Amino acid sequence: MMNHEVVEKNIWLMIPLIIVAISFGTLVELVPLFFNEEVTEPIDGLEPMPALVLEGRDIYIREGCNNCHSQMIRPFRAETERYGHYSVAGEFVYNHPFLWGSKRTGPDLARVGGRYSDDWHRLHLTDPRALVPESNMPAFPFLFQAELDGEDTAAKMTALRRVGVPYTDAQIDAAQEAVAGATEGDALIAYLQQLGTLIQSRR
Repeated sequence: MMNHEVVEKNIWLMIPLIIVAISFGTLVELVPLFFNEEVTEPIDGLEPMPALVLEGRDIYIREGCNNCHSQMIRPFRAETERYGHYSVAGEFVYNHPFLWGSKRTGPDLARVGGRYSDDWHRLHLTDPRALVPESNMPAFPFLFQAELDGEDTAAKMTALRRVGVPYTDAQIDAAQEAVAGATEGDALIAYLQQLGTLIQSRR
């Protein structure tokens, strides 16, 4: 058996041993997940995001919303009572990239869909402190002045289909028309309004 003192005093021996230990631990933790249907299979009823929702998600990422809002409710009573049903991996199999996160400058948004009206979201995005006086969220009034043309939406959906999101040819062909004329704010609201609704409807 190798003496600890020998390892601790020899950095060139310690480095490969650390790499072996981390690699083994990673394999033990991650490889079984590839064969776990709860992780790899979509939950019943899950559909790819419609074109407008997909554009809204991209705006959500572009504006850094995921830097302050997580989308992952842990299975603890304090979290489920506040936010709703804990997050399930099968909800996110069509998400590229995942937006789970752990930073909560603002509340978790995993189950925000349907909790507020479109008008509430519109006012909140335009002037957050009009609804939540203590909010430190920046205002996004410009989102309702920028119109989408949908020129790149079909290409985004095609790329997502290549990584396993089951968009149909009809959905891709209709993407530009579905998006054109809507504002970026409309798209962001559409994205927020569908977050977590599939699980919430089963409670």
